[in-house]
Amino acid sequence: MNLLLQNSKINKLQSAIKITGSKSETNRLLLLQALYPNITIENTSNSDDSEVMISILQDFQLPTSVTLSAVEVPQLFDVHHAGTAMRFLTAFFAIQEGKEVILTGSSRMKERPIKILVEALNQLGASISYEENNGFPPIKIIGKKLKKSKVSLPANVSSQYISALLLIAPKLENGLELTLEGEITSIPYIKMTLALLNEIGIETSFTNNRITVTSSAVEMLSKKITIESDWSSASYWYSIIALSEIRTQITLSSYKQNSLQGDAILVEIYKNFGVETIFNDNNSITISKINNSQITNQNLQLNNAPDIAQTIAVTCFGLGLSCNLIGLHTLKIKETDRLEALKIELTKLGANISITDDSFTMRQSDTLNSNIKISTYLDHRMAMAFAPLALKVPIIIENAEVVSKSYPTFWDDLKAVGFQISKL
Repeated sequence: MNLLLQNSKINKLQSAIKITGSKSETNRLLLLQALYPNITIENTSNSDDSEVMISILQDFQLPTSVTLSAVEVPQLFDVHHAGTAMRFLTAFFAIQEGKEVILTGSSRMKERPIKILVEALNQLGASISYEENNGFPPIKIIGKKLKKSKVSLPANVSSQYISALLLIAPKLENGLELTLEGEITSIPYIKMTLALLNEIGIETSFTNNRITVTSSAVEMLSKKITIESDWSSASYWYSIIALSEIRTQITLSSYKQNSLQGDAILVEIYKNFGVETIFNDNNSITISKINNSQITNQNLQLNNAPDIAQTIAVTCFGLGLSCNLIGLHTLKIKETDRLEALKIELTKLGANISITDDSFTMRQSDTLNSNIKISTYLDHRMAMAFAPLALKVPIIIENAEVVSKSYPTFWDDLKAVGFQISKL
């Protein structure tokens, strides 16, 4: 489905948008709930990724009696494009004693590396092997009781590898001592995982480059957790406010001032783009346009919040600013190579861009071509990051349905505030 966004403007000076729970928090808590069924979760994400997690965990709990020549057939689970589900479920299935599964995904998922996590789990005593290409899904997992408790990982790997190990750590016989070698990236996501473990009563520590999680064999007391709304999804509304030409206010729910999500840094970053954030008593935030006279070119370190890099880059382009964004090495192994995709699509619009393995640099430009088709590369964030440019020029978003991966109601919400959107 291709969408044309044209004659778009915000026709309501004050709007309210409800954004569902953080995908990152939801998927962590879904796995913890599978390990500790007394946990109750509210405000879960309605994203495809979370729906995949829910579906697979429910199907895994169902009894299976399928046999072939008296040998039990492994259960086959397909995570599609859900990277978080692939990493977290790899660890989850590794500790399911006596169970055998094959975990696979989309063609792009089969290109996304998982070797570092598989090697770490195998070092702890797991039994995981590759069904096709070494280091990549699909993988075969034979669940075992893991008795070893010490493992090391490079500190600059995806935080999802680290979190996958931490989430199953309480169920390991001797807990886990994880050493991270080198400079740590994506620290907020690691701290999110540890904070959620603490919230359900698991003891953890994070000192220098060493993380420990204690074993917990006791039955968990009943616990209800309400998930904060997704800051990554909020980023597109910050971009819309920054690019709007009138003083507009949008209220988003439900957000915490002391968030576990690294992308909450949006509040500070978008001050640079003339966007003010007010935290309300009802756990909502109101974002509004303020004086733009102080807007300047941007130099940002985003290793703790790489998922908002695309939004920031497009905002800078729409405002005619230059930017230098660094700390982005993990973007190359996302749904697409996001640095390369950004370069290609922004260049179509008239930008002058250079990239390295971990940086994105865009020079100042007054050019903004209209009616450009934006390819999304099966990446939800490409579609949503470019949509706010419709406040400036007509733009076409190809394969717009990809937003369902994290924000299924995105296009409806844009229409509600005045964006003119039609199918091509």
